[in-house]
Amino acid sequence: MSAPTLEAVKAPPRHELPPKPRNLRRTVLIVAVLVVFTVATCIPAIGGVEIDLASIAKHWSNGAKKLAQMLQPNWAFLPRTIDPMLETLQMALVGAVVSAIISVPLTLWAAKPTNPNSITRFIVRTIVNVIRSVPDLVYAAVLVAMVGVGVLPGLLTLVLFDIGIIVKLVSEAIDSADHGYMEAGKAAGGTQFQINRTTALPQTMPLFANQWLYVLELNVRISAILGFVGAGGIGRLLDERRNFYAYGDVSVIILEVLVVVVLIELLSNALRRRLA
Repeated sequence: MSAPTLEAVKAPPRHELPPKPRNLRRTVLIVAVLVVFTVATCIPAIGGVEIDLASIAKHWSNGAKKLAQMLQPNWAFLPRTIDPMLETLQMALVGAVVSAIISVPLTLWAAKPTNPNSITRFIVRTIVNVIRSVPDLVYAAVLVAMVGVGVLPGLLTLVLFDIGIIVKLVSEAIDSADHGYMEAGKAAGGTQFQINRTTALPQTMPLFANQWLYVLELNVRISAILGFVGAGGIGRLLDERRNFYAYGDVSVIILEVLVVVVLIELLSNALRRRLA
């Protein structure tokens, strides 16, 4: 019996995907609509936002002068920023810890698998949505008027801000996850509280930890802004030096906040890798 020739041994047919159809006319139409809509939003006559490009071109030298001043940091001012920065870090840490404690029951009540009661779930979600809808600066301004200038209004603002983020993101993650372990707990006769405590909470704890570290990073950045309305931290000093047009001092504060945020982000990334 002779060996098969090369012609007899045929390679299997190759199935190539057809080229993706291109609709150039539709693409051009979509781009044109987006461009027209963007331009229309910049026309004040039809209710758009007024963008004065002529003013920007006229006063560009003023902006360039301020940037040049900020590129000359006054490092002698650095020691004065240490105490306000420590205050900011304390606010960020305490706010993250308090919100972490409060967010656990709220998240379990806001998620459908961990709270089958539609009435209480709707109430919790509504409260959280209201908390999230109010900007942090508005919280800070109102709380400063209520409790006075200082750390306390900034701390309360951070707690409210963090709760809105944690409960929203973690509860949605619980809703979209697989819950076979919870069904097993219900089949074994466990109550909802027992199922949440022994199965749901351990399963979702890595999600909570990731969000807690995330809001800790955000708290440092937000604290630098809350000081503009008197809510304590490094932001108060930043607002003070800005009002005195001490842009060399402002530059030092901005660089210090940048370094602190980067260090916290590196630390949180290392902790996330350990939790993964």
